[in-house]
Amino acid sequence: MTALFSAALLSAGLMAATGAMAQDDPATQAAQPQAQAAQNFSDDQLQQFADASQEIAAISQEYTQRLQDAEDEAAQQEIRLEANERMVEEVEATGLEVDTFNAIGQAIQQDPELLERVQAMAEQS
Repeated sequence: MTALFSAALLSAGLMAATGAMAQDDPATQAAQPQAQAAQNFSDDQLQQFADASQEIAAISQEYTQRLQDAEDEAAQQEIRLEANERMVEEVEATGLEVDTFNAIGQAIQQDPELLERVQAMAEQS
């Protein structure tokens, strides 16, 4: 369960890092919420999200300690970038695109039934 909540929260970070260019495009900004609201996720995608979430939670724990031990802001920024790269790799390794992962993360924050469905999938894997 904690992994899913972590992943949902971290999805905003992944989106910020990977969507920087998309944010510059007003058409993309307007289309994103509509596409996410209308999107129905397959069971496979939800399972991939659950699997990636567990890996991302482990990465987050590892890098949280490293951030706390960092000497200065520059070192923290380098650690954040490295952590984000690893999280993106984990998401892509499951077969999901980062945008889809982020959309699911946002959806489970807004839809308790979807969250329960993904939690059940995470418990079975």
